Formats: sequence, C-alpha cells, structure tokens
Amino acid sequence: MPKRPTIHDVAEAAGVSIATVSKAVNGRYGVADETARRVFDAVEALNYESSLVARSMRSRRTGVVGVLVPAFEPFSTEVLKGVGAALRETDLDLMAYAGAGQPHGAGWERRSLSRLSGTLVDGAILVTPTVVDVAVEIPVVAIDPHTGPGQLPTVASDNDAGAMLATRHLIELGHRRIAFLAGRGDLLSSQLRERGYRAALREAGIRYDPELVGIGDYSVESSRPTAHQLLSRPDRPTALFAANDLSAIATLGAAAELGIEVPEELSVVGFDDIPEASRTTPPLTTVRQSMQLLGRTAAEMLLALMAGETLERHDLTLGTRMVIRGSTAHLGGAAPSASARPDAPSTSVRTGRRGTTGASAART
Repeated sequence: MPKRPTIHDVAEAAGVSIATVSKAVNGRYGVADETARRVFDAVEALNYESSLVARSMRSRRTGVVGVLVPAFEPFSTEVLKGVGAALRETDLDLMAYAGAGQPHGAGWERRSLSRLSGTLVDGAILVTPTVVDVAVEIPVVAIDPHTGPGQLPTVASDNDAGAMLATRHLIELGHRRIAFLAGRGDLLSSQLRERGYRAALREAGIRYDPELVGIGDYSVESSRPTAHQLLSRPDRPTALFAANDLSAIATLGAAAELGIEVPEELSVVGFDDIPEASRTTPPLTTVRQSMQLLGRTAAEMLLALMAGETLERHDLTLGTRMVIRGSTAHLGGAAPSASARPDAPSTSVRTGRRGTTGASAART
C-alpha cells in the first residue's frame, strides 16, 4: 500500500511550517495568498486530505489547545514557551491549566481532562502526567510521563544518556567520590538519571556507594538539607551530580553554608539548564535538555493528530548535551582547559515505535 501523505509532507513540499498548513487548509486568517497557493499546490500534488474525524472535530472546535501541568515551575514554564512558539502561526489559543489539590496526586490529569475536553479545548498536552491511559475524545500528547510510554503519544529527553554525560564529565576531571542527589522516586526520569549515574561509575570501574546517594525530590526545599548532610561527611565527596538544576542550586547553597569552595573543593553538575543555571555563583555546569523543544515537538505532534493523522513515531526521545560552566573543575581545583571534551556524542537506538536523537557536549 502506498504511504498516505501527511501534514508533514505537505509542509515540506510547500516550504512552510505545519502550523501554516493547518491554517491554510482550514481557511483561517493570516496566510498570505502566495503562501496559501503553495500549500494548496502541495495538497493537490500529494493528494493530501484530512480525515473525516478531523472534519467533524473542526465543526465543533473551540480553537483552544490546553497544556495541563501538575504545577507551574521552571520545567513546565519552559515547556509552555515551546508550545506557544509552535502555535504562534496558528489561530489556536493556548490555555495553561494546573489542577487544584495535590500536584503530585495520581490521576490529576483524568480529572482535569474531564473538565476541559470537548467543551473548552480541542486538544491537550499533558506535562509529566502520572498516567498515560486516559480515555478522552480529543487528541492528547504526553511530555515526560511518570511511567514512560503507554497509550498516549509521548515525547521525553534521553535521561539516562544525559546522566552518563554528567557523571563521565566529573570522572574525566579526576573525581572518584561522586555523590548523587536523586529526584522524585515516582518519576521515570529520576530513575533513569540514577541509572545513568550508576552506569558511568561502573564503566569507569568505580564502586557504587549508596552512602553517597541522597534524595532531593527535585526541589530546593528537600535538596538543601540532603546536600548539607552529604557534604558534612568526614569523607565528603569531591563532586556531586544533582538530578535537576534546582537540586544543584540547593547544593551550591549548602556548600556556601559549610564554607566549601565551588569548584575548588567541590564540583557540582545539574540537569535541565533552566534559565537560573547560568546566573548562579559560580555559573552551573549542567546537562541541557531542550525543554522548549519538548514543548514544540509535542505541539507539532498534537497538530498532526488534530488534522486526523496517524503519527509515524508514537514515542520520541530527544537528545541531551553538556553545558560546561564554572561549577566544575579538575580534582584539586584546576579549571578544565578550553579543549576539555566532556564526552563524545552518544545515541541510544530505540526499537519499536520509539524515535531517538543523540546526546552531545558543548561549552559555554
């Protein structure tokens, strides 16, 4: 059977974005005549047609895409920026929604979707949902779900590869006593980051020491006392990898309270590269996951689903890279040379429906 053309094919043939194609074929304002002509030429040449399901949805469309988050914090804020950028060329409005009650309570997304779907939003993006087996009439895409891929299409970062990059960077700087400040135990991303940390230690022949692992819960409030405890040990670590930047920033605060110089006496690496990471003292070395790209990618997947298409790749994994700043140094305090290379690009090949991009290193 010949492959059915998709909205991606039309966008590529016309030399425009997916959002512009959606706008043109649905007769919305804001598309120049020449651009619309290119889109319709591509539609005709490719014999592209949205499904009847999409047409029936458009007949009762609200014109709103919902982004549902458990709480507004740096990660979800950056994701929202990416979704907004992807929708900027459409006439779709963006509604950010955080449910009431406990933000970590299982099933929050079911309650929220039941209130919004069909009447308030045409499609939804769930950020770090607790479950991926929700059943609603509108298209839904999940970002970094707690339990990993499932019923819903998903997009996430390559957490284990990124954690290996961070730990290898510290090992290459000569560190052997490397602590790990873990995230939330119920999140797959946290579990994968610990797995990457342990894999890099094993690769270097360094014994895993559970006494050097503490729980930071991805928050400053939980991380600071845990980091204080780890750094108060008589045989304290010379380096620490935190599962996210908030935990790493808390570690910098704990080190300052204890009079430990960073990076002369302690190297610290985070994960995420939130905007605050470059403004700490010293600036934080971290693993960059493109949170805005997560949002843009999820929005593009959702636009395709709203056009009645079947996604070619149901679950996507985006690459990560090291960003080296001032919070890491060679064991003994010497800063890394300009030619220091934390790690070679690393790609994990997924099987089945899962797509993957690689991990790499950068210096800023």
